[in-house]
Amino acid sequence: MKPSSNDAIGRFAFPRQAMDKYPYVPGQEPSLRGNYDFLLHCMCMEEAGVDGAVIVQPINHKFDHSYVTSVSKKHPSKFVGCCLANPAQDGTGLHQLQHLILEDGYRVVRFNPYLWPSGQQRTNEIGKAMFCKAGELGVAVGFMCMKGLNLHISEIEKLCTQYPNTAVVLDHLGFCKPPTYVRQLLITNEEEAKALS
Repeated sequence: MKPSSNDAIGRFAFPRQAMDKYPYVPGQEPSLRGNYDFLLHCMCMEEAGVDGAVIVQPINHKFDHSYVTSVSKKHPSKFVGCCLANPAQDGTGLHQLQHLILEDGYRVVRFNPYLWPSGQQRTNEIGKAMFCKAGELGVAVGFMCMKGLNLHISEIEKLCTQYPNTAVVLDHLGFCKPPTYVRQLLITNEEEAKALS
């Protein structure tokens, strides 16, 4: 008999020892805790025949990449890391980015606009430096636009124009809303359609 999802979640819950070693940022504790064993054996990989996966640095650990690093080093043939860009104005984020790529093997960096200082865009000096460095080191930049691509498309275009050698990924398809069908009529949002195109 196959175990239920709840049994699997309980069996692979983030152990107390790991929670002490890889603490969550206060206020960012997940409602459902899991670990790489859960992903590897229960969620999709083993059962679905998935050979590898990209693990995106969870916001729950913010800029402490030690858990994802440990997992990708433990299973280098299964997991590749996507680090989180730290837009610290003192340049520590740029140094961290280089270390994560060159020393820890991360292959993608996520630019989350909601982590940039209030009123600043990803086209500020540190954003440009990290975007350029990612391209120089051969890793892609993933843009997180969870409140809509329209809010960030001009920043993305500026960075891509200025640094055309940096590969770009729009996380979650840029959060564009697909057309919806209501009573056999196609309802579209012109702003979203323009952003998606």
